[in-house]
Amino acid sequence: MPRAKSEGATTTKKTAGGKRGASPYNQFMKTELVKVKEENPSIAHREAFKLAASRWKNSEQNPNRIKA
Repeated sequence: MPRAKSEGATTTKKTAGGKRGASPYNQFMKTELVKVKEENPSIAHREAFKLAASRWKNSEQNPNRIKA
């Protein structure tokens, strides 16, 4: 026997939320990867990504960098 819906029970719909903005790291990597590729056009993407990521460590845009 099927259950009857109870009075007052409502279903919730997911509200349309926007996409979350890019993190500071993602913004930095997007621009830095282009710079690395311009400096070294023959470098593999993987190596360019490693180089850009190592630059993030001391970047002004990095909120977690150790300030000396």
